[in-house]
Amino acid sequence: MSGEGRRQEIRGLLQVRPLSVTELAERYDVSESTIRRDLTRLSESGEIVRTYGGALSSGGEEQTLLERESVARAEKSSIARAAEAHVKGCRLVLLDAGTTAGSLASRLATHHQLTVATPGLTSVGILAGVPGIELIVLGGAVRPTSLGMIGPLAESAVARLTADAVFLGADGVVAGRGICEAQPEQASLKQLMVERSRDAYVLVHAEKLGRESSHWWTTFTRPWTLITDASATEAQLAPFRADPLCTVELAPAAG
Repeated sequence: MSGEGRRQEIRGLLQVRPLSVTELAERYDVSESTIRRDLTRLSESGEIVRTYGGALSSGGEEQTLLERESVARAEKSSIARAAEAHVKGCRLVLLDAGTTAGSLASRLATHHQLTVATPGLTSVGILAGVPGIELIVLGGAVRPTSLGMIGPLAESAVARLTADAVFLGADGVVAGRGICEAQPEQASLKQLMVERSRDAYVLVHAEKLGRESSHWWTTFTRPWTLITDASATEAQLAPFRADPLCTVELAPAAG
């Protein structure tokens, strides 16, 4: 196969899901350096976005919540279990929208005397009516892809509270830059959630480390904690370990 033919195929594959350099090199039986050159050419033309160790499509549609629920289930569960340990001693926590936050919500359902404020309808469905949980819904415009609420109404609600901790998901997270999101309204709401919380935790599985999937960012100007799964490599984690504001926590593998 010619280089151009291979790059055309790679474009199509990345519309389905992100792929690593190693996966692509094995698929086409070429060197990783050849794949890196292919990805560089595709990224220079704006057709893909490079990530740590691979790439993703820049033009593909955002995954729906249902599609995300089938990705890295075990990893998200282990991350939620690790995050739960940080809820001890909290009276009010902010919980992001998304599937990893939903996993944490399921664990919080066993807690008592805890207030949870969330823009995520998935977490609302899990926690509504649970004894001992006071649930605050951060209302706003609903994003169908994530079933999360965004916009000025949600931000107005967040601005009127203070939280002991915030637990955030992300489309991607980059050391020194912060959380990457698909829409500016998402990034803006997360920024305010961080500002209104004493402690900040970012919950992402290893595939999202180093991913720059869009142009909208939530940044950190004070200490925060990254909680990711045990499959993360030291090469992926090194930039975060070098960030003086970031504490890295690896969730133990399930089982």
